[in-house]
Amino acid sequence: MPKIVVFGAGKIADVFHTLAGADSALSLAGFTCDRAFITEPQFHGLSLVPFEEVETVFPPSDFAMFVAVGYQELNSVRAERCKQAREKGFRLVSLVSPQAHIPSTCTFGDNCCIMDGASLQPYARLGDGVFVWNGAVVGHHATIGDHCWLASNCTVSSTAVIEPRCFLGVNAAIGHSITIGARSIIGAGSIITRSTAPGGVYITPDTERFRLDSERFMKIARLT
Repeated sequence: MPKIVVFGAGKIADVFHTLAGADSALSLAGFTCDRAFITEPQFHGLSLVPFEEVETVFPPSDFAMFVAVGYQELNSVRAERCKQAREKGFRLVSLVSPQAHIPSTCTFGDNCCIMDGASLQPYARLGDGVFVWNGAVVGHHATIGDHCWLASNCTVSSTAVIEPRCFLGVNAAIGHSITIGARSIIGAGSIITRSTAPGGVYITPDTERFRLDSERFMKIARLT
């Protein structure tokens, strides 16, 4: 695998740097981001160069790229940066943890990040730019569209379809054989059992605060 230039100098780039450092098959060469956001010449001890001229410092013939950008603007920022990187001639690589469960019948596209503890069941399909965080499950024959974000411990049931640029929060659950419309937000802990139209937002209420404070609650708990 060629050396990798990472687009990003924020928290997701921090995460990618840590994960890549634990994978001997990956070799990071440097970082890049928009010139307007560069305040230091280095990031994690490696060169941080303006994206506007990254191909002159890291020629695409010799370096690949990973776009380490979060779900800002419903993943559209990451999608646009992937497009721009390709236009500059870079091949986009994916990061797949050796501790993720991925059967040989699964497929995934470019610029995916599949973290340790994630589990893909047979014949699951991921498009480009999909992030699957720790403990998330993608059921058999399910399809995840381009540039989706699956947060930790969410579950996509078998044969479900998640259309592009969706966000699934922590512990969200998507039912069997349904379709989540593009650009949807499925909040933490939400349970969706029927197909949804594009652009929907589904949020469960927060747990109400109990009437007792923690000290009074513990006193009662010790008495029972």
